Amino acid sequence: MPAKYIFFTGGVVSSVGKGVTAAATGLLLKSRGFRVTVQKLDPYINVDPGTMSPYQHGEVYVLDDGAETDLDLGHYERFVDIRLRRVSNFTTGQVYAEVIGNERRGDYLGGTIQVIPHITNEIKRRIGLVAKETGAEIVLVEVGGTVGDIESQPFLEALRQLRNEVGRENVFFVHVTWLPFIGATQELKTKPTQHSVAALRSIGISPNMIIARSDFPVEEGLRDKIALFCDVDKRAVVPMVTTPVLYEVPLLLEKAGVGDFLVERLGLRPSAKPDWGPWKKLVERVKKDKPKVRIALVGKYVELKDAYMSVREAVAHAALSQGLEAEISWVLSTDLEKGKGWDAVKSADGIIVPGGFGSRGTEGKIQAAKYARENKVPYLGLCLGMQLMCIEFARDVLGHEDANSTEFDRSTAHPVIDLMLEQRSITDMGGTMRLGLYPCALQPGTKAAAAYGEKKVEERHRHRWEFNNTFKQEFEKAGMVFSGISPDGKLVEIAELKDHPYMVGSQFHPEFLSRPMRPHPLFVGLVKAAKERAII
Repeated sequence: MPAKYIFFTGGVVSSVGKGVTAAATGLLLKSRGFRVTVQKLDPYINVDPGTMSPYQHGEVYVLDDGAETDLDLGHYERFVDIRLRRVSNFTTGQVYAEVIGNERRGDYLGGTIQVIPHITNEIKRRIGLVAKETGAEIVLVEVGGTVGDIESQPFLEALRQLRNEVGRENVFFVHVTWLPFIGATQELKTKPTQHSVAALRSIGISPNMIIARSDFPVEEGLRDKIALFCDVDKRAVVPMVTTPVLYEVPLLLEKAGVGDFLVERLGLRPSAKPDWGPWKKLVERVKKDKPKVRIALVGKYVELKDAYMSVREAVAHAALSQGLEAEISWVLSTDLEKGKGWDAVKSADGIIVPGGFGSRGTEGKIQAAKYARENKVPYLGLCLGMQLMCIEFARDVLGHEDANSTEFDRSTAHPVIDLMLEQRSITDMGGTMRLGLYPCALQPGTKAAAAYGEKKVEERHRHRWEFNNTFKQEFEKAGMVFSGISPDGKLVEIAELKDHPYMVGSQFHPEFLSRPMRPHPLFVGLVKAAKERAII
């Protein structure tokens, strides 16, 4: 049986919620017993987001196989509870690089290389790989950007061609659009949606469903109008009013009949009946008033909270599991260096220092780690946050005042964090770090081992620098415990302080494996310690 494809396009404005809609739809279909996977097509020419500034793109989400991908893949994994692969995200840059590489090898036998058919064929090939490699029955594909963007045109043309090649009965188009609210007249307007659909139809694609996003309730008359002018079944015009609870979206789509409509139109045969009980309880717990635990997140990109999306969600998951609500204070690490922002840190029940690259703001993060250590404030360091915790320890406990990472000071006499040996000859920045899933052996009797309740775990990495084992014994004698080590004994994966309620740092990124129903153990450990400090 050929795979079914559901394509998600966007209209009117970007950031309208295509990613969450695709993820929620994936959960609707998985709950009916189907094997589902999701893919994101990104129109930018970068090969991947790995070298892009978080201010430009938000966080870089890392998969098991080391792929550096769009943050929407985090939505897919958290909602659908699946583990995605490299084939689930590709960019215009990857497509052109592949085609140009083929041309340089002479694969096209001297032919003229054009957007059609060469670029569109490569796009279709990469979409087709997903079903082949995953065995999915249904592939949900999100197209980045909005209809009308020049960058998206080859992708949309490829989808139009693919519809004819795999059969119209196997393809379904969902158009996610925005209904603006005009304050002067106090009404929602459908005209931008009509124009967006007209632009989509002008390239040969007619949407089968319209998700009408809005900040205000959508009256029945507007649904009628959209159905009439956009030539869509009224059942397939789905109002989606903004909800403060992200995980409520699947329930809203189910209530609107989206799952049943997709099953009907794609000729699917469900093998299970959806059980929304656990998901409803999750949403009820989110909505319920709960005691608050205050977490200070000290980062260098906090102006754009999407730069730490997975961290934010992991904190929320952990807090929810403890019957709490996490109140995150977003603290700019460069402010701490100037003596500002300390009120948020000092009033926090727990501190998180997330990952990052470059020297800007690192001294502020080190100061936050020092405050956490000296004042017994629960602390979780993620990747760079673990490294800076070690640098602070070397400076203030071991007395090595110039201790640093060679990332920031190549001439330091005490490089407690140093470049990995295999990284020293690398010149390309993209896709060359220690990326993806690696094993970690947990040491008995440690906080990390207690949190996990296991002897060995696998976690996702994204780093070049590591703890320098030359200093290992000196650290251990002074009270640092290396509670997670690579199985070959060469790499420090988790460090923690012996005489501290909870000061733990991981070289990996635990936030990428946190799920709403299965919060990550290290985040749960932080929240539990923060709860005790807050005496809730």
